[in-house]
Amino acid sequence: MRRTARTITMRATAAVSVLGVAFGVTACGGGTTGPASSSGESVTVAGVWTGSEQKNFKKVLDTFSEKTGVKTVFVPSGDNVSTFVGSKIEGGNAPDVVMVPQVGVLQQFAKEGWLKPLSSTTAKTATDGLAPVWKNYGTVGDTYYGLYFKAAHKSTIWYTPEAFTQAGVSTPGTYEDLLKAGRALADSGLPAFAVAGEDGWTLTDWFENIYLSQAGPEKYDQLAKHELKWTDPSVVAALTTLGQLFKDDQLVAGGAKTALQTDFPGSVEKVFGPEPRAGMVYEGDFVGGVAKDEFGRELGEDTDFFPFPAVGGGKAPVVSGGDAAVVLKDGKNSAAGMKLVEFLATPEAAEIWAGAGGYLSPNKNVSLDAYENDTTRATAKSLVAAGDSVRFDMSDQAPAAFGGTKGAGEWKLLQDFLRDPSDPKGTAAKLESAASKAYES
Repeated sequence: MRRTARTITMRATAAVSVLGVAFGVTACGGGTTGPASSSGESVTVAGVWTGSEQKNFKKVLDTFSEKTGVKTVFVPSGDNVSTFVGSKIEGGNAPDVVMVPQVGVLQQFAKEGWLKPLSSTTAKTATDGLAPVWKNYGTVGDTYYGLYFKAAHKSTIWYTPEAFTQAGVSTPGTYEDLLKAGRALADSGLPAFAVAGEDGWTLTDWFENIYLSQAGPEKYDQLAKHELKWTDPSVVAALTTLGQLFKDDQLVAGGAKTALQTDFPGSVEKVFGPEPRAGMVYEGDFVGGVAKDEFGRELGEDTDFFPFPAVGGGKAPVVSGGDAAVVLKDGKNSAAGMKLVEFLATPEAAEIWAGAGGYLSPNKNVSLDAYENDTTRATAKSLVAAGDSVRFDMSDQAPAAFGGTKGAGEWKLLQDFLRDPSDPKGTAAKLESAASKAYES
């Protein structure tokens, strides 16, 4: 389950060792209490975040505790949130609030009857601050269950300005210009893209951006729900467009063989590490955080981004991911959990994490001044400005068997396509076969 959602692959390793820890042990989850913590109430929050993300989210929880006197405990769920929460409910030890990283998982929780509808206070605050599309992704049937608190902007291409200067290229405005710029980079001695083909989820993101721009949001929505077959000509066209890049060794650093041995962190290192091997890496806004934290890059100076360009005469795409706060019926303190979600809906809560870094809010009422640097400010502005044209990561909306399983479904088939992009129509047929089985089950 990649992330932001895929909040990056590295989080899964850190989460494994804590899965068995009981909710009640404050030390494990970083229980927080504020000066007014005499209310006796407590809230347990489960989510995928580890490392700096968990640390920064706890700053938000600390402020909530200070304001309300409600104690908070955060417990990492690991990436398989559905299995984790299901086992806790079955064991009678459910958390009160869960930060859910996938639309499909949120819908599953609602259909299982695990969720409480969010309060009218949260709904009103969200209506005031979020584009309707974000409320729609948190709604199942006619009931609002999930508040999108953290977002990822997955339509950003990251590059080294020095490499562009040496190659004499500027940031491209169209996909064709992107390929031309990539070939100019290669001619100057640095292949265009480090592609993280070992992580199949990055390839789904490539496809989704091309498809959203080239086919348009209506067909994107239909394909996400499997109301449109993967054999549709629009899918074949998008694969053909993607294949232009995949088949060109000037554009894919080391060719397909190297790409299929490169994971997401490795792709960032190939561009921003001590020995650069490519000029660009495509992925979400979280690339900037890795470049800064892991390789000491300065955002906006020796590391920058440009929006994923428009494809085939369409509009520039804005694909997103996100984490939604839901309240579980079986939580022992779900009333206090509802108070927490009401707080998370406010700009104040978002601005705490925005100032700490590694975060974007979909809330238009969050001040851009709250973000730590101009680069993050620009990605946040782009995300909010997209309004209802934002589309949630398609594979995160699909059944996990198709859109979220290593070595299977869309991940594997796009890896196969990277290895040999000569038959877009055949790949589309294989995708449709895998999708049909997953959606039917």
